[in-house]
Amino acid sequence: MLLASAICSCSEKQPATTEPMITKTEIQVENGHFTPEIMHRLGKVGDPQLSPNYGKILYGVSYTSIEQNKGNRELFLMNADGTENVKLTSTPKSESNARWINDSQIIYMRGGKLYTATIEGSALKNEKEVAGAEGMEGFELSPAGDKIMFIKSIKAAQKPTDVYPDLDKSSGHTYTDLMYRHWDHFVQEVPHTFVASFDGAQISGVTDILAGDKANPETDTKKFELPTLPFGGLEQLAWTPDGKYIAYSCRKLAGRDYAFSTNTDIYLYNVETGATQNLTAGMMGYDTDPVFSPDGKQLAFISMERDGYEADKKRLFVVDMDKVLANIDTKDFRGFMKELTTDYKYNVESIAWAPKGDKIYFNSCVNALTALFSVDVNKQVGLPIQDNEGTGSLPASYGAGITRITAPDAWFDFDGVSIIPNEIGEVATLITTNKCMLRPAEIVKVNPTTGEFAQLTNENKETLEKLDEPIIEQRWMTTVDGKQMHTWILYPPHFDKTKKYPAILMCLGGPQGTISQGFSTRWNYRLMAQQGYIVILPNRRGTTAFGQPWCEQISKDYMGLNMQDYLRAVDVMKQEPYVGKVAATGASYGGFSVYYLAGIHQNRFSALIAHAGIFNQEHMYMMTEEMWFPTFDNGGAPWDGTPQTNRHYANSAHKLIKNWNTPILVTHGEMDYRVPVDQGMAAFNAARMMGVEAKLLLFPEENHWILKPQNSVHWNREFFAWLDKYCKE
Repeated sequence: MLLASAICSCSEKQPATTEPMITKTEIQVENGHFTPEIMHRLGKVGDPQLSPNYGKILYGVSYTSIEQNKGNRELFLMNADGTENVKLTSTPKSESNARWINDSQIIYMRGGKLYTATIEGSALKNEKEVAGAEGMEGFELSPAGDKIMFIKSIKAAQKPTDVYPDLDKSSGHTYTDLMYRHWDHFVQEVPHTFVASFDGAQISGVTDILAGDKANPETDTKKFELPTLPFGGLEQLAWTPDGKYIAYSCRKLAGRDYAFSTNTDIYLYNVETGATQNLTAGMMGYDTDPVFSPDGKQLAFISMERDGYEADKKRLFVVDMDKVLANIDTKDFRGFMKELTTDYKYNVESIAWAPKGDKIYFNSCVNALTALFSVDVNKQVGLPIQDNEGTGSLPASYGAGITRITAPDAWFDFDGVSIIPNEIGEVATLITTNKCMLRPAEIVKVNPTTGEFAQLTNENKETLEKLDEPIIEQRWMTTVDGKQMHTWILYPPHFDKTKKYPAILMCLGGPQGTISQGFSTRWNYRLMAQQGYIVILPNRRGTTAFGQPWCEQISKDYMGLNMQDYLRAVDVMKQEPYVGKVAATGASYGGFSVYYLAGIHQNRFSALIAHAGIFNQEHMYMMTEEMWFPTFDNGGAPWDGTPQTNRHYANSAHKLIKNWNTPILVTHGEMDYRVPVDQGMAAFNAARMMGVEAKLLLFPEENHWILKPQNSVHWNREFFAWLDKYCKE
């Protein structure tokens, strides 16, 4: 990668520091061995942005310093064909959310402030801070560049001095409803999105978008989130091409109502008047990801049907905006929309319009690979899925007007696309990122007709070439009830069938999700294989890439078929002469799976590791925050007394503690409010009370995930030390 003279943030005085700049440095590899330290130091590529003339790609790369226990993100620029790749910034603070103003100017965030700069050749010049933008958490410019919408947090909870002004040192907080804590924080603030004028140097005339909804206004005790926490971002808001409207996804609920509902609607906001209409009133599940067609005449969005079920099928809808605007005062807009995926078996993600508005591109996880697809907007609608129950082979047809672009033998996960058109407005090239179990994301270009792709960035090429490479295979295993279950298997580098290797069974969290071709610093399957383990990755009941019946079977059956799926995968692999001792590991629902398997595995496992797992289902129901999830998946509350709830809570993992006899490592983040830390502590305590060898590792500053670099390295060292102690002969 070529390096050009880069901006050094001369417009703001940098604080004196003795710490070295966090940037790309050579990574030393010994004997081809992949370590947690190397994993973290690999560059993380993301957020590619096409220039308005489609000739350049602006993107970011994050680098991590384990010594400094943090990362730093820099901006890069290359031609759309991957040539002339240059580094644009070199500063001690991360640049993020970079966007094009025009073909020679960009705008980006650094340290909570907003900056503009000019690209001259291969360098940034004339960096200037945008006035009035302090405290932003993310932004998007309008298509004309004269307006900006941005996220900023507002106060959402009462402080002690609001009631008792003389108690300015009190740290107490009073709550009268649910959702007082969420994911990893007690809710003192919530995000709002604002719209303002932007002249290139300052923002002015700031307006809170949520203030426009007179039909469902906020109050002092009822604050809404825009975007929705904990993971929503500006992908949940979209400008019309003329900049006159903003569509946004919002759950306008608070407290108990919020805790039990996923009813998130798409709203249309008039930028000039503030008038707001709910476009999806009467659609009761998640409605998200609005995107306008290039001519503004259509609006696409993703929708789940049922309220309270966060793993429902993600369907693709299109709204006729001419009809919406002609009937703007109506209360029900459902007659102006159509679903394009009634005959599509899988979930839709990351939608993007073709320039002519005749197709929508999306990605979708199918049989454990996230591939690119397109759908004809004018297709025949209302058709049924041909084979919703089957797993194993791919369908003969994905549905009317639906085309798979990337091939089934392309073992990569592809992300959402940007589109380069040709001179007549047809789709010429798709720009996206892809990743696999062997490497982090890189930017690629994809031929929309053939699906062939070429890698445009090679951020980690030098390091990856020094590493020995594991072997990946996929298997279809027959389950106890005769169905086909997809399973990835990773083998250590230099695998020899005549030798015996320890194995790791990976129990997936969720429980809804899929083990596909991802690359993560939290659970890294390549890292496991490169420590000498065979890694068994079953996509058991509850995974989301095999149709809705396979996904939904796990709900209200945590103790049932999915546990048999795990045991079946282990039994199949133990028939191989090269498989030795086996350990079971997992996080969240995967942690529950480990706790439950501890009571039923009948000596299949030699060691267990559970991170952030559910141990006591009854207590968990009363301590987690998003109540729609356990209410649906468990069948209801512990006190409901229905056959479903009685069965579920009677089969909580803690009820099997007398059967535990396998050494177990329990890890947990103390800021985890999804599966609170006392679940892990209770599991450890119970294990020791029963005389089972156990170890407890807690991280006071981590949430459901172990994210800080040194904590992650610490976690991985303990993880592999525990496995090595009990599984390596």
